[in-house]
Amino acid sequence: MTALHTPVAATVLHPSSELARFTAGLQFKDIPEHVVRRCEDLLLDTMASILAGSSARAVKSVAKFAQAMGPSDGQSEDYVGRRLTSPLFAAMCNAASAHVVEQDDVHNGSVFHPAAVIFPPALAVAQAIGASGQEFITASVAAYEAGIRIGEFLGRSHYKIFHTTGTAGTVAAAVAVGRLLKLDADQMLHAIGSAGTQAAGLWEFLRDAADSKQLHTAHAAASGLTAAYLARDGFTGARRILEGLQGMAAGMSTDADPAKIVDRLGVRWALPETSFKYHASCRHTHPAADALQAAMRTNNLKASDIKSVITHVHQGAIDVLGPVTDPQTVHQSKFSMGTVLALIALRNSADLANFDRALKDKAVEEFRDRVVMELDEEVDTAYPARWIGKVTVTTHDGRTFTGRVDEPKGDPGNTLTRPEIEDKALRLGTYLGAASPAEVKALIGKIWSISSQSTVGRLVL
Repeated sequence: MTALHTPVAATVLHPSSELARFTAGLQFKDIPEHVVRRCEDLLLDTMASILAGSSARAVKSVAKFAQAMGPSDGQSEDYVGRRLTSPLFAAMCNAASAHVVEQDDVHNGSVFHPAAVIFPPALAVAQAIGASGQEFITASVAAYEAGIRIGEFLGRSHYKIFHTTGTAGTVAAAVAVGRLLKLDADQMLHAIGSAGTQAAGLWEFLRDAADSKQLHTAHAAASGLTAAYLARDGFTGARRILEGLQGMAAGMSTDADPAKIVDRLGVRWALPETSFKYHASCRHTHPAADALQAAMRTNNLKASDIKSVITHVHQGAIDVLGPVTDPQTVHQSKFSMGTVLALIALRNSADLANFDRALKDKAVEEFRDRVVMELDEEVDTAYPARWIGKVTVTTHDGRTFTGRVDEPKGDPGNTLTRPEIEDKALRLGTYLGAASPAEVKALIGKIWSISSQSTVGRLVL
């Protein structure tokens, strides 16, 4: 395959423009087959997460708003309200639902959850305009390549305050829709500009167990979609919204690196670098969860044997998980390192059903208080490129054990196979009766063949 672009130099004169040119010009034939297949994998994983989250209270609030404000007919599937509506409101509802059960994908290096903000608007627009499966895949891949690089560009300082999925995700959503609308490079640059100026999402909600995380993805999907449609109509946006003197990096980062925006476009495919989430919790808890599981299995330990657990973590984990000391909701408990490790120790699984039962479980609360996080130089230096898991376990009789994983389950080097993805999809898709097993199996078949379809069409309704 001939690369679309050669690797970029350290200094890039206009990275926003270069990104717009690449994403507007990407063709299905340029995408390696393994990237196409992995895109299908990620789509199924996301559709299952949307179904699983569709009954959540916060998601229902978004759906209620959409039903009040949006049309009651259309070609785009709203999987929360189980209705057809406009692309805008379908994207909004499905994006809110995709992120709530904490089972959607994550890209380690950018600390970004691409699927929740890319597939909902891409699917809604593809259904509305009658796009082919190949056009849908191309748009989704373009958005992954853009969003991941923008997350990497904004850097670690950005993530300390801002929820990258809400910020970089708004631009990624605009790219996905812009590619489906066949924007040219200049129009795509305007779409990126309009998306970037709307980008938002702050971590403060974790302290209050607020519902903002679902608003972040809903807003990103809807605002990105809006930016792309406006650009098609001639609406202009800032041409240097990413790297400009008063752009996103200027206001949201202290360590931004503009070269990362266009890092080896068309040579390095970032989409396959994305990880699947094995546990139903914040990704920052996964390395420690896997390390504790390994330590207990190797040393034949039971939860009752354990006096304390030290999790050796990167600073990002402390920044995000540290505020959650006494979780008050199921969703907030997924950001509690102690709760996650308690479920691993007591139930050997931090899945959706175990979280639903954990909130007022005295055994979980008691074990939670035995867990502490400590900053670890090795782990912090490796992050975010690698998410190493390390724990030190002390038993009641004074013994000390360690556990370590270098690639948590779901990472590219320890990924899920298609049968494992199908099994996860069946468990998520049927969660709380969101869909029947037959509906999920039919969905699986449609997604595995989506790139060969002349039109995307309906997937569930």
